Amino acid sequence: MRRKMLSAVAGVSSLLVLTGCGAADMTKQASPFAGVAGSKTVTLSVQSWVGAQANVAVAQYLLEHELGYRVDTVQVDEVPAWDALSQGRIDAILEDWGHPDQEARYVKDKKTITPGGDLGVTGHIGWFVPTYFAKQHPDVTNWKNLNKYADQFRTAESGGKGQLLDGSPSYVTNDKALVANLNLDYQVVFAGSEAAQITQIRQFAKEKKPFLTYWYKPQWLFEKVPMTEVKLPAYKEGCDADPEKVACAYPHTPLQKYLNSDFARGGGKAAAFLKNFKWTLEDQNAVSLMIADQKLTPEEAAKKWVGSHESTWKAWLPK
Repeated sequence: MRRKMLSAVAGVSSLLVLTGCGAADMTKQASPFAGVAGSKTVTLSVQSWVGAQANVAVAQYLLEHELGYRVDTVQVDEVPAWDALSQGRIDAILEDWGHPDQEARYVKDKKTITPGGDLGVTGHIGWFVPTYFAKQHPDVTNWKNLNKYADQFRTAESGGKGQLLDGSPSYVTNDKALVANLNLDYQVVFAGSEAAQITQIRQFAKEKKPFLTYWYKPQWLFEKVPMTEVKLPAYKEGCDADPEKVACAYPHTPLQKYLNSDFARGGGKAAAFLKNFKWTLEDQNAVSLMIADQKLTPEEAAKKWVGSHESTWKAWLPK
């Protein structure tokens, strides 16, 4: 879902409820107001996982209701979003999981993109099994024992091997390389989207079936389906530099915001607000849960969170 993970134009004043990851590149439909000096419209990129939707929902609500901006949102896949940001088709990305090639090109070289600071949330991708299965088979949490359980994780889609369930094929993951390089008797099977993956995980859990899945934190689903991480070989700086030779765990990644450089310089209070926007994993999960599980609209979820966290968001408003 993101570089290590792992990310339809929404309505002018409401965030589109997205039902899955990996939407097509929609940059050509970006707001015509993006990047326009003095414009009271801000265009935000919405990655297709619900945590990123939660960021944008709250930012949009406050930009509109506290600062008087109109907010347009655009869903763009992870890498094309950097291109769109550089071109000024969008003004900001609020949750990036690390794209070093794009950072080198656009931040360091072309300087068309400006870092917007930490989101305040640390992301981590890993392989997880349901906690009910880990309690029955504690050794499954060490990758060296995964082949022992391959038969139990087999599905009709995994071709006689154990299934490693992934989300969208558009997510940038190391999973196929890890399976090959660690000599695991598993097949990566794509659910198709975050929403489809959640549906499959919940169905497995309802039936108390074993499963192995690529998953990530922050994510509200842990509150509904407790999962335990499988320990992969320890991550060391540079161990994932060659995508074909990766044989280590995913890192813990402080999630970052990025702004179009022209917007960062001339975006006024909106740019200042987005730089100040910083919340916790618990905050993000709370809004995500309202959107994905309680079925509130993003605007309703944002309004509810804003109503009970005034001391937090007041600090984000420009002085």
